[in-house]
Amino acid sequence: QVQLVESGGGLVQAGGSLRLSCEVSGSRFVISQMSWYRQAPGNQRELVAHSNFDGSTNYADSVKGRFTISRNTAGNTVYLQMNSLKPEDTAVYYCRVVIQWLNYWGQGTQVTVSS
Repeated sequence: QVQLVESGGGLVQAGGSLRLSCEVSGSRFVISQMSWYRQAPGNQRELVAHSNFDGSTNYADSVKGRFTISRNTAGNTVYLQMNSLKPEDTAVYYCRVVIQWLNYWGQGTQVTVSS
């Protein structure tokens, strides 16, 4: 059974940095896509960053130049490096992966940015 375990969230002051991790286990197949989403209270879940198997990436306009998505060499962990954090980045962040055309989601990790 595929499992995603996220970590790295927390409380940080505006201008600070955090790195989120999402470790994927339980699958022998290649992860074709990895993404990070976020959901703030009262808002819909939105795509923050996306990475394809070929290494191509795309980002929400609101985080371009501040956030970076990457994966480890084993291909089973995806990271989101978040720099120059702003209060409006406060949300629950979710990892999503696609394996054999199926979507899997993490449980979410809270990121709170104080002004």
